[in-house]
Amino acid sequence: MKKGKAADIEEDVESSLLRIVQEHQRASLRARDRTEEARREALRAASRVSELLVGAVNGGIEEAFVNEKRIEQEIRALMSTALRYSRQADQWHSMSQALNSALKEIGDFENWMKTMDYDCRSIGAAIFNIHRA
Repeated sequence: MKKGKAADIEEDVESSLLRIVQEHQRASLRARDRTEEARREALRAASRVSELLVGAVNGGIEEAFVNEKRIEQEIRALMSTALRYSRQADQWHSMSQALNSALKEIGDFENWMKTMDYDCRSIGAAIFNIHRA
């Protein structure tokens, strides 16, 4: 019986060790499954964060692109307006120079008329003086 008791103890130890190994294997499998699930969840979260970041960056880039197009349109419109105003200013300058020349001619004519009037009066006075003398 001693051998029987030792064999029973040995069998109990062996079954206990086998049970411990099996429990360890099950715990390892559960831990591996939890780790794998956590890894998959982390990948999903990282993917979502990546999508959100790309969306935010692309949204900003798209807005900047739209603003750039609007600014370019405004620049073209302003350049067209500036060119039109420049041409109009050149026309006004030409017209003011023509008016200035006309005024000078009027002034020259008026001066000529005054000179002619003075000369005619001088001649008239001389003729009157000669006729009186």
